[in-house]
Parts: sequence; C-alpha cells; structure tokens
Amino acid sequence: MAMPGLLLIGLAALVQLITAFFALRLIRITGSRTAWVLIAGALCLMALRRVIKLWRLLSGDLADPADLFDDGSSLAISLCMLAAVLWIPPLFLTIQRAAETLRQARDDLEIKVAERTEALEDANIRLSVELDERRRAEKMLAQYAGDLKRSNAELEQFAYVASHDLQEPLRMVASFTQLLAKRYRGKLDRDADDFIGFAVDGANRMQVLINDLLAFSRVGTRGRLFAATDCEAVLSHTLANLTTTLQETGAVVTHDPLPTVMADEVQLGQLLQNLLANALKFRGQDSLRVHIAAQRQGDEWIFSVQDNGIGIAPEHQERIFSIFQRLHRREEFPGTGLGLALCRKIAERHGGRIWVDSEPGRGSTFYFSIPGGKENDRESQGRLHAH
Repeated sequence: MAMPGLLLIGLAALVQLITAFFALRLIRITGSRTAWVLIAGALCLMALRRVIKLWRLLSGDLADPADLFDDGSSLAISLCMLAAVLWIPPLFLTIQRAAETLRQARDDLEIKVAERTEALEDANIRLSVELDERRRAEKMLAQYAGDLKRSNAELEQFAYVASHDLQEPLRMVASFTQLLAKRYRGKLDRDADDFIGFAVDGANRMQVLINDLLAFSRVGTRGRLFAATDCEAVLSHTLANLTTTLQETGAVVTHDPLPTVMADEVQLGQLLQNLLANALKFRGQDSLRVHIAAQRQGDEWIFSVQDNGIGIAPEHQERIFSIFQRLHRREEFPGTGLGLALCRKIAERHGGRIWVDSEPGRGSTFYFSIPGGKENDRESQGRLHAH
C-alpha cells in the first residue's frame, strides 16, 4: 500500500484515540458516565482495528484500492467526532451557567413572591383591622350624630318653650315697671328714678332677647315646607317692614332682578330683613346705600347684600355668625348678638351657607347661597332676561 494509505490509517487511529480520551474527560464535566464510556470504548475499538490493519500492511500485506477510500472516510468521521467532543464542554458550561442563572432567578422570584405574599397578607390583616376600626368609628359617629341631633332638637324645643313661657311674665314685669315710671317719675328721689329706668330698660332688653331666642329656636322646629318663593315679593315685604327706619336714616336700597327659589318664604324674609337691619345699624357717616343682587353659579343662587357702612375687620368676619357674638358695646350699637347667627341657621336649613367680604371703613358685602331647584330655573331665568 502506498504512503498516503498508511498515513490515513495512522491519522485515523490517532484521532480516534484522542477523541476517546476527550470523551472520557466529559464524564467529569457532564456527570454522565455510561454514555461516554461506551463512546470511548467504541472509538478505542475503531482505533485498534486501524492499528491492526496498519501492522498487517507493514508486515507485507497489499492494500486494496477500495481500502484507501474506507480509511479516508474513517479519518473524516473521526475528525468530526473529535470536533464534536471538543465543542461539547463549552456548550455544556454555557448551558450550566444558563441553568444556574435560571435557577437563581427562580429562587429570587420565589423569595420575592414569598415576601410579597407575606406583605400582602400583612396588608390584608392591617386593612381588615382598619376596616373594623372604621366600621366601629362609623357606628360610634352615627350614634354620636343621633345623640347630637336629639340633643339639638331637645335644646331647640327647650329654648322655644322657655322663651315662649317667659313672654307673659316678662310682659307683666315690663308693663308694671313702665307704669311705675309714668306714675312715680319725679315724685321720688333721683336714685329711685334711675332704678326704675334701669328696670324698664332691662325688661325691654330681655323682651328683645327672648324674641330673638324664640325666632332662633323656631328655625329648625317651626319652619315651613319649602315652596317656590318669589324673592322680589319677599324683598318688597321686607322693605315695607323697614319703611320707618329707612326714612329716618335716609338709606337708599336698590336691587337687581331677583329669582324664584325653593325656600321657606317667612325665613327667607327674616334673613333679608336681618341683613338689611344690620346694614342700617352699622352705617357710616356717608348716606347709606344698600344694593341687593343674585347670581346663578352652578346649582345654586348666590345672593349679595352690599353696603357702604363701617365694615368688619378680617379677624372678626367668621366670629360674627356665632350666637351672642358682639363686636361693639351695647351703648354704641344695641342688639342681642343673635341676628347674624339666625341668618346662618336659616341659610344652613336651606342647604346653603353665608359669609361676608368686608373692609373696615369701606363697607361690607354679605353673601348667602340657596340651592336652585330645576323646577323654577326656567321662571327665574325668564324674569332675569326680561329685565
């Protein structure tokens, strides 16, 4: 056999032995013993076959021409197997690293899921506790609200009954003190005249206070059902009640077209009269001018009563709506401190609110809101456009 044939046989045997060696090394890398032992054994047998053939050739046997092709094919197959065996370790390491990364990610995910689950369970427990506390608080709040409502109703009823029952004896006291003043003024000493005057003044002020308390208590307990109320007519009636005071003070009252609203007509008139009386009482040196207007804003009507009186300091603009709150001495401006508190209570009974915008020395603008019922919107808008 020629030299190329011998070379092919020798290379094939060498490659097969090298491949068997690397195949055995894969046992440690992959951890799979049986498969690689069988592969290495097969390669060793193939190499042994080539070594035996090479020995026979070197001993003088002649090579068949077909053997050259067979030996070349065996070498090519052996080289491919060597390449595959050499390529497996890095591939296996890559797969191992990917598997390790995947395992680590899975472990991290399981830890995070466990943490989130624990956090969610804690949150659910806290939420359950908060809901229980909220339900208890709402129950207590409802109970307190009911108690407060009953207490307010009882207080209003007591104020009404007390004020009503005090009217008659107080009228008797006032009548008899006035009779004493008429009959004995100047007939006794000066101190007696002063004492009788103090008694008459005190009885009169007590009558005014009781009347105001009675009106205040009636807002919630003796109010009428709401009905379509013509504010123009209410204002006209209110101005008629104040005719004497308006003439004495020379005040000028103007107004824009006013709407029709759902309200208690008597209480709405009382609210307007108190605001007008307040403007008349706290007028400045200039001639008093009062302007009344109403403007639609969303679902409510905003009424305004603007004057050019003495005004109110900013720090007092909320306090004046509380009961029995006075900013001036009784000698300067008479009153009980109930007028604006009554206005606030009437506005709140109608589902509205009341506030003031004022500057000392420049006048005040009192605002109050009345919800606008859809049933009378068309009538009100028509009246405003007509003017």
